[in-house]
Amino acid sequence: MSGRDPFCQPPRVRRGAALTLVFASVLVAGAATGNLPGSGRGTASDEARPATPAGQHTAVTRAAEEAVADGTSPVEAAERAVSRSGDRWAAVYSPGEYEEFEEALDGRYTGVGLWARARNGRIEVTKVGSGTPAADAGIRVGDRLRSVDGEKVDGRPVTEVVSLLRGDGTGESAGTTVRLGLERGTRAWSETLRRARLSRDTVTVRDIADRVTVVEVAAFTKGSGDEVRTAVRRAPAGAGIVLDLRGNSGGLVAEAVTAASAFLDGGLVATYDVEGEQRALHAEPGGDTTRPLVALVDGGTMSAAELLTGALQDRGRAVVVGSRTFGKGSVQMPTPLPDGSVAELTVGHYRTPSGRSVDGRGLTPDLEADDEALERAETVLSGLGR
Repeated sequence: MSGRDPFCQPPRVRRGAALTLVFASVLVAGAATGNLPGSGRGTASDEARPATPAGQHTAVTRAAEEAVADGTSPVEAAERAVSRSGDRWAAVYSPGEYEEFEEALDGRYTGVGLWARARNGRIEVTKVGSGTPAADAGIRVGDRLRSVDGEKVDGRPVTEVVSLLRGDGTGESAGTTVRLGLERGTRAWSETLRRARLSRDTVTVRDIADRVTVVEVAAFTKGSGDEVRTAVRRAPAGAGIVLDLRGNSGGLVAEAVTAASAFLDGGLVATYDVEGEQRALHAEPGGDTTRPLVALVDGGTMSAAELLTGALQDRGRAVVVGSRTFGKGSVQMPTPLPDGSVAELTVGHYRTPSGRSVDGRGLTPDLEADDEALERAETVLSGLGR
């Protein structure tokens, strides 16, 4: 097991259907409301129950070692072992795939620069990155994405649309093309875009209305926690903060804890277990505990973003506005395999400061809101004495 900080990651599409997804929000953020994982785990028999973390690591490593000795594929053998383990969040990467995953944690990705959400069974563009292939093609916020390389996307999970856009599982990479079917009002057309290596700004800051600063965090990549702290320090005196975590699919736990330190003066952020050993995560002292704060969440708020939301909610530091979060409260860490591939296996689950479990449940906001969530957040801030 690597000594790297644990991280929480979103669900991924397994090899065969599409290459393992890195971040659901790398190209498309905002999972459809209602795509929450079910609480049932299929535990009718002992064989269906997930293995203990230690046993799972041993089984996966042994399967890969035996495959090397037999001259067969270690990755495929490890995937079979993972499938038998019942670990719904585990995945196995080839060396090249894991390199892409690491790059995503650094805020880099291959794609066209689109963010979107599923709404009423349709895929709607919610953001277009500046200077990206999508922006150069004139794609706008509000456009409907109808197809990717001839495959219709209506009714499909957002994560599958991400996979199609990236070309996962087909060997596609930067420089390859993808054909998008689009719709804007009564106009329907196609655009052929060339995928590119892009750098993603996961933290964006803007001032709106009267003394309201919006800090949007798209994912917890390396350095994003410090960016949140810097944004809070630089916000105008007396300004309230809207921490927008909608569509944030998680990332590095350490970065989410650093972000929590922007709003808390030390204290507990979460507890979690690693192979049965209980651990605690604490904020650093010195955060701003007086600014009015609203956290925006939705069905695409996942993993490390839920960890942060739960801490702010439990400790009475923020009013949470939006819709119920995804419900992914497990922690993964990497296990190197003999051929250089890597298995990401679940090692434990985290709980909020009050002891709430997030996995399979999600977090319920203090105030329900959908399309007008940002406006509701401004109203809440006005009532918090900003």
